[in-house]
Amino acid sequence: MKTRFKSSVLIALLVLAPSVANAHPGHPASGLAEGLAHPLTGLDHLLAMVAVGLWAAQIGGRARWIVPSAFVGTMVLGGAMGMSGVPVPWVEQGIVASVFVLGLLIALATKPKLSVTVPVVAAFALFHGHAHGTEMVSAATGLLYATGFALATAMLHLTGVGLGQVLAHQSRGDWLRLAGGGIALAGVVLAFN
Repeated sequence: MKTRFKSSVLIALLVLAPSVANAHPGHPASGLAEGLAHPLTGLDHLLAMVAVGLWAAQIGGRARWIVPSAFVGTMVLGGAMGMSGVPVPWVEQGIVASVFVLGLLIALATKPKLSVTVPVVAAFALFHGHAHGTEMVSAATGLLYATGFALATAMLHLTGVGLGQVLAHQSRGDWLRLAGGGIALAGVVLAFN
């Protein structure tokens, strides 16, 4: 498992490396670099993406790859809706709620079946994706932009899964639950800002 995780990280870094080179000023905006940057530029997105990985690691088993995959897939759908101008109500509230709820689920060490977990993360992913889609820069190509934010999100999920596995094995998961509590608290703070 450790070798597979390290290989996944290495492959992801190699995939992302060319886009970092294109992120320098003077290059035309294709959308890939913008999409890669978007999930990393907002604390709400960053916390929610890592929390999905943490929760997936805490649940364990197949959830480690199914939960993040469900999030990324639904997020891309939400992004397409946002790019197409399809309205989704309460997007910002849904994003903030995702930070709080995901953090709380980790703090409480909830481990529901995938039939419950997947719809929860998918609902939150729709809000995150819609926000990404509506905030696409006008010069960007939609497909490249979506590829960028999907890759960045997958990397944040992978970071959360890796960190979650480490924290779950230390102090019987107390550190993981503490991290979830911190994320939930950040969600409360974000709700009032």
